[in-house]
Amino acid sequence: MSSESRLYTFSQETKDHLRKFRLGTSRSNDPQAVIYLIDKVTKEIRQDDDKTVYKTLDEIADDLPDHSPRFVLLSYPMTLPSGRISVPYVMLYYLPTTCNSAMRMLYAGAKELMRNTSEVTKIIDIESAEELEEIPGRLGAK
Repeated sequence: MSSESRLYTFSQETKDHLRKFRLGTSRSNDPQAVIYLIDKVTKEIRQDDDKTVYKTLDEIADDLPDHSPRFVLLSYPMTLPSGRISVPYVMLYYLPTTCNSAMRMLYAGAKELMRNTSEVTKIIDIESAEELEEIPGRLGAK
């Protein structure tokens, strides 16, 4: 067992939600996203308190904190240059340059565990909410 899986925890409710979200978004016509955080005391990885499912990148940008990292799971339907519809399921690793080193280490240690548990296909690192505007291009949308 890896050290990450002993340090960080997921509740069964969170694991169930991760699975339900992944399966429920695979055929969606609209973008959907959820924000996850790590509880500093318990080291539990859980959805942000409000349980919001975001429908636009602007909504996500409004709720990302200025000085604290987050994991954002994003299902983003798009039309590829070939005309084919694709629904990539990715994790945005939001790590603002202004966050302290303890928070950087906390989230860096959980990055691969979150990737594996959420079963995303790709991780995109971002440092500011403004970088969300670049996500469609980074995913290969027309």
